[in-house]
Amino acid sequence: MEKYQFQKGFLWGGATAANQIEGGFHEGNKGLNIADVLPGGKGRLNILQSPGFNFEIDEETYSYPNHEAIDFYHRYKEDIALFAEMGFKVFRMSIAWTRIFPNGDELEPNEEGLAFYDRVFDELRSFGIEPVVTISHYEMPLNLVKEYGGWRNRKVVAFFERYVHAIFNRFKNKVRYWMTFNEINSGFIMPIQGLGFSIQKEEDKYQATFQAFHHQFVASSIAVKACHEIIPNSQIGCMILYAPVYPYDSNPENVMYALQEERLFNNFCADVQVRGEYPSFIHRYFKEHNIKLDIEDGDFELLKEGTVDYIGFSYYMSRTEKKEKSELEGMDENLIGGVKNPFLKASDWGWEIDPTGLRISLNQLYDRYQKPLFVVENGLGAKDTIEKDGSIQDDYRIDFLRNHIKAMGEAVADGVELMGYTSWGCIDLVSASSGEFSKRYGFIYVDKHDDGSGTLERKKKKSFFWYKDVIATNGEKL
Repeated sequence: MEKYQFQKGFLWGGATAANQIEGGFHEGNKGLNIADVLPGGKGRLNILQSPGFNFEIDEETYSYPNHEAIDFYHRYKEDIALFAEMGFKVFRMSIAWTRIFPNGDELEPNEEGLAFYDRVFDELRSFGIEPVVTISHYEMPLNLVKEYGGWRNRKVVAFFERYVHAIFNRFKNKVRYWMTFNEINSGFIMPIQGLGFSIQKEEDKYQATFQAFHHQFVASSIAVKACHEIIPNSQIGCMILYAPVYPYDSNPENVMYALQEERLFNNFCADVQVRGEYPSFIHRYFKEHNIKLDIEDGDFELLKEGTVDYIGFSYYMSRTEKKEKSELEGMDENLIGGVKNPFLKASDWGWEIDPTGLRISLNQLYDRYQKPLFVVENGLGAKDTIEKDGSIQDDYRIDFLRNHIKAMGEAVADGVELMGYTSWGCIDLVSASSGEFSKRYGFIYVDKHDDGSGTLERKKKKSFFWYKDVIATNGEKL
């Protein structure tokens, strides 16, 4: 197609997370969270995916870039003005749980934290920008990790319920779009960030992981019901990390293996949150891995009552799978594994680039669920260079985003109901997987570097002006 038709009122914008942009980690009576104790640098991913992390700060050995991040905490007015200049209709952000309940288990919320988000929401709305708020985005209170064992503990559900009631009641006149857990299925590959614990023994991971998922499903349903009751005109969605799984070839064994991997990783968490029940395929998996969940009376009814209004998802890459693969064939740098796809190129960080995979994802999701879809993360982490004239010519980012937006347009023409698109890291931020500033996603450059140096000055990249035109023409000018 030459021109793409996105619906009137399409929600164009950008996406961030509190722990990756705010900084001010000890200000406003904020408590410590998981992100505050994660070291920066390429070794972070190994910590996230390996057993034995102790959730302690060791400043003699590591740096902690999330502590200052890009200082959105103090510079939000400047940044929101830049988002408005681009024409954002929405801004996806998250609330830091520990700004509202510093330890997670208090009885009363922290007024300083609530007041901070009041100011942010007011600033956004003064420019006509709707906030899209993720309730929990990789920043569980550290106290809930250390004292309760993260989401393995049923008690955390009640703490989360108290948290959502506090923010819904406070911001009911300022926020209409919500999501419960960011990339909930990432708990399969990064349980530290998603589930709030580090697997200690390989043999325990299945039981612990799925019990934690169950508690999050219950918490999500509680949040959905509360949101509908407290904010009647709201929409609240789930949020998953989606990556279509391709079989390496037409060998039926590889096709079946790819199907099993896709259902477990892409569909399991979404099935429960969208359909309100555990999918049939998971029961065999539970039996084969000796998983016996502790499920309380009324849980299944609650899951059915608390289904989401829409499906938010991130799309960065696809995944190619082979049932029998050697260690040399493994694609660890592709974040979610698999084997190398010979038809795809990769980013500076080894993530395979596959725009058509986004069209496939949108069609798969809509065919399965028939719910409105929202692409809330999609972007290219790359190394940017400031030219002698001070410009940043990030044509590679424009090409990446253009091709993915075209894929969305094709999916809409296929019949997919798509609400909006928020490019990930609309302003440079701390990478969640690598803890680096040099892995840049933004339309706005932030002068901050991996060694901690930098002025935090903001600078518009070439992509800033390109995206401004995309929004102004509702996706017709790419």
